[in-house]
Amino acid sequence: MTDPSVQPSPAEQRAGFLPGVDPDRLPAPTDIALPVLGAKLLTTADGAVARVGDLPADTLWTPVGTLDGVPAWATDLTTADAFPGRARRWTSLAAEVPEPLATLAGRALAVTTWRRTHRWCGACRAELTDQPGEISRRCPDCGMYVPMQLSVAVLTAITRPGRAGRPDELLLVRHATGPTNLWALVAGFVEAGETLEAAVRREIGEEVGLTVDGLAYHGSQPWAISGPGVLLAGFTARAADRHAEPVVDGRELTEARWFGLDALPAELPPAYSISRWLIDATVTAGLR
Repeated sequence: MTDPSVQPSPAEQRAGFLPGVDPDRLPAPTDIALPVLGAKLLTTADGAVARVGDLPADTLWTPVGTLDGVPAWATDLTTADAFPGRARRWTSLAAEVPEPLATLAGRALAVTTWRRTHRWCGACRAELTDQPGEISRRCPDCGMYVPMQLSVAVLTAITRPGRAGRPDELLLVRHATGPTNLWALVAGFVEAGETLEAAVRREIGEEVGLTVDGLAYHGSQPWAISGPGVLLAGFTARAADRHAEPVVDGRELTEARWFGLDALPAELPPAYSISRWLIDATVTAGLR
């Protein structure tokens, strides 16, 4: 248990990525800049993170957080004329930069995309206005409050005992869309009124026809690839029937197979993804 009398130092309080910026603070030239162009982020030509001073003085900025105490700002560009840098998808950037910066970049992409697609009131069609100090908007005519919504998806590392004294096996699947060559985990979005655990069991039943037990939460990750405001929640579980074989749904999945933890395929999700974190953690625990 943490001793409540021991307070973190100012440096510790500022470490890593934190959402939100002092609403009274204006962008400074040395602050972090995250220009967004469509579905891509712009860095300098040599791949470095841009600074506010690199863009024109009349740029409109949205606060997205701080990184190690340095404020970070996003801007939504329609052309690269204001900053002719290097346009990169979040996947490319996340594969190269440290994790806190990858999370910050993903938030910038999510926030700017949300702001671009939520300009008008869905009730009375008036133009929404920003709420000071928040990533939210309100209708000036009918008063409807529009926060930035999160869409939660679950993914699960499912194991079963190996045969004839072999290590445990892990269920991997191939999806019908996206990077179809990768072996990944069963995943899907949580429905309204559904708990995370219920969503896990439903998705597994729908996609591969299995039931599981020993369900345990592992961790979460904001995910900028699937759209604005997507949060992935990872779980581990064991097949309730050790002899059960997966049956793919034929719509979302094209293939599902058990692999020994000591014989996983090479085509796995990238190292920066929670899917890979779950796979690696499962292998580490199973091969001890």
